[in-house]
Amino acid sequence: MLKRFLIPLGLFLVLVVFLAIGLNRDPHEVPSPLVGKPAPAFSLEKLAEPGKTFSPADMQGQVWLLNVWASWCVSCRAEHPLLVAFSRQGGLPIVGLNYKEVRGDGGIDAKKLSPADEASLTRQRAGAWLSQHGDPYTLSVLDMDGRVGIDYGVYGVPETYLIDKKGVIRFKQIGPITPDALEKKILPLARQLAAES
Repeated sequence: MLKRFLIPLGLFLVLVVFLAIGLNRDPHEVPSPLVGKPAPAFSLEKLAEPGKTFSPADMQGQVWLLNVWASWCVSCRAEHPLLVAFSRQGGLPIVGLNYKEVRGDGGIDAKKLSPADEASLTRQRAGAWLSQHGDPYTLSVLDMDGRVGIDYGVYGVPETYLIDKKGVIRFKQIGPITPDALEKKILPLARQLAAES
């Protein structure tokens, strides 16, 4: 008779322990399987230079940030002033990955647009947003269909990746960069990576 009560009590205690562990974790620190691995290769058109492309291989030998953003992203608005201020200090190069600019907001059926019209609308919206809010990026590229975002394991925007001189992802920030994350995590690691040969 006592065993009948001990089994449910034991299961309940195990559940409480797992719940307590989960509640003490930072939800922004979702482990990424890409940290420690080469950044996925891509070649995307530059926002400001139609017809010209960018690839992560172009940044070989530099420590840099890849910031995933979109004009429709509310959290991107929250982190953007910090990125603008940081870029003015001349720290790390920041490459913007404009993610699903037209398809992501749900306001337009991209299937009804030609690829050229979608690219034009993407450039117009993203360019206007950067003109209004400031452009912290060394350059931005267009991930209109989100395929590169999928390769990078993007959960949602914004997300930021710190990539080392050899093209290896060393850190992933899920959600907006905060002053605390920048000062205590990203910059110390970037300095360490920059000092490595």
